[in-house]
Amino acid sequence: MALTTLDAKTALIVIDLQHGIVRLPVTPLAADVVVERCAQLVDAFHAKNLPVVKVNVAGGAPGRNEQARHSGELPADWAVLVPEMALQAGEIAATKTTWGGFHNTDLHAQLQERGVTQVVVCGIATSIGVESTARQAYELGYNVTLATDAMTCLNAETHKNSIERIFPRLGETGSTADVLALLKSF
Repeated sequence: MALTTLDAKTALIVIDLQHGIVRLPVTPLAADVVVERCAQLVDAFHAKNLPVVKVNVAGGAPGRNEQARHSGELPADWAVLVPEMALQAGEIAATKTTWGGFHNTDLHAQLQERGVTQVVVCGIATSIGVESTARQAYELGYNVTLATDAMTCLNAETHKNSIERIFPRLGETGSTADVLALLKSF
């Protein structure tokens, strides 16, 4: 399904555009391209006085898994948002310690307080933080839009799987330009 509309109470959620994440090897888009497109969306949402959420990750969920985790100290700036995503007045900040932006944060309460009914999600990584946040938003009853050219991943196959198979089940997908065009009608 292509992007059809944005609710009057739509918020932008930008996932993990922080120093530690944007330095990772990503594909298919370079991190700087994703940051640039997310910045365009941030500016457009601000211009329409719509909520902007910037999520960062500062930890990981406990529990065993089969894939090796990072060991040792993370760089001091790991969880610091890149300069283009520095928090601006009135924005909502959410620091997560799991993949999704809603779990163990006050993000849902913040959005409900503002009457938000729809979210546009973008950022890094497509199949991890972006997908998990979109799944949680969908489960909480939000209309979900995914700006698919404003995200990238650690693996091309998982990126493609999320965009082609998962996201259409969670909401609508479109490009940054599609979202910007719909915002012009506000």
